[in-house]
Amino acid sequence: MKKSLIALALVGAFAAPAFAAEEAAPASEHTITGNLGLFSSYRFRGIEQTWGKPAIQGGFDYAHSSGFYLGNWNSNVSEWAGYPGGSIEMDFYGGYKTSFGDYGLDVGGLYYYYPGTDLAGKTVKNGELYVGVSWKFLSLKYSYAVTDYFNATDSKGTSYLDLSANYDLGDGWGVNGHVGHLNFKNYDDGSYTDWKLGVTKDVGGYVFGLSYVDTNADKGFYTLPNGSTGDSKNLAKGTAVLSVSKTF
Repeated sequence: MKKSLIALALVGAFAAPAFAAEEAAPASEHTITGNLGLFSSYRFRGIEQTWGKPAIQGGFDYAHSSGFYLGNWNSNVSEWAGYPGGSIEMDFYGGYKTSFGDYGLDVGGLYYYYPGTDLAGKTVKNGELYVGVSWKFLSLKYSYAVTDYFNATDSKGTSYLDLSANYDLGDGWGVNGHVGHLNFKNYDDGSYTDWKLGVTKDVGGYVFGLSYVDTNADKGFYTLPNGSTGDSKNLAKGTAVLSVSKTF
């Protein structure tokens, strides 16, 4: 018994420094996260992108402890939603984030690219700069197109203002809302306001969501034909969106 007590004491003596050393290990300056989600349809700024079909979306983010970040995000799209010959959206972005207590600041740039598309002899693309501020569960973001907006002629300078709220109700439940306004440069009929109201539930790291998305966009401007069926669709019409996503 005496030998056993001595052995336990020695184990404890050696274990304590090891535990302390582990606690003192510095956190990594680099963080990489990924995300994957399935959506009943894909809405970008309130406008349908998948012709009412489901969308699978995902990407990754790299963040440095200094506040700088880079990322990529991807989704399937429908060629009849303004991307002739294409089926994929690829977004590349980078910027800087910092916080001051409950306040946050985010500045950066984002490039939208649609490989395989051919719209009037050019690949569909869009480049934007943005600045965002946040307070607790509220955020406000302003985006400014530094290229023609998704290839629309003479539309450089198009802007989008986005006010969003994400509130944690506890026990895995959350509510979210959004209202945004697109000012389509030189296309008055293309300018509109969109909004969203939704609820989410976290179940073991999987976030299930249900939201309603709608706009006041001009029906004529955002109604496009389906080249394979001959049908037309108002891409700005309101709809409910179901989703499940996970960050890892």
